[in-house]
Amino acid sequence: MTGSGFKAAIGAVLIVLLWSTGSVQADQPRVIAAEASPNGDGSYTVSATIRHGDTGWDHYADNFEVLGPDGALLERRVLYHPHVDEQPFTRSVGGVKVPPGLKQVIVRAHDKVHGYGKATVTVTLPDR
Repeated sequence: MTGSGFKAAIGAVLIVLLWSTGSVQADQPRVIAAEASPNGDGSYTVSATIRHGDTGWDHYADNFEVLGPDGALLERRVLYHPHVDEQPFTRSVGGVKVPPGLKQVIVRAHDKVHGYGKATVTVTLPDR
């Protein structure tokens, strides 16, 4: 094999490897960090840092949710546009009403193609 033929073969192998590991295509959205801050009215503001390979309007992380430990939806933050050049990104949702006695919430992200990502973060709530 000539030098240029060898380089082309190696390049093709690298492209296949990158594609098969999902580096070329967008994957499931992942919440990589989250925190909660109490508000003066007894509610919380929850911030989520999300990583997702947004590719444009057809495939991007379009919301994140704050759930109780039983899976009950407490709040949803809609994300109205892709974050192609801003990864990871952090957004917040305020006014999250948490039932009395609840000590933790779960934060998960959603995208337009894969639905809910499996990588969630459980947040221990600070005292109100």
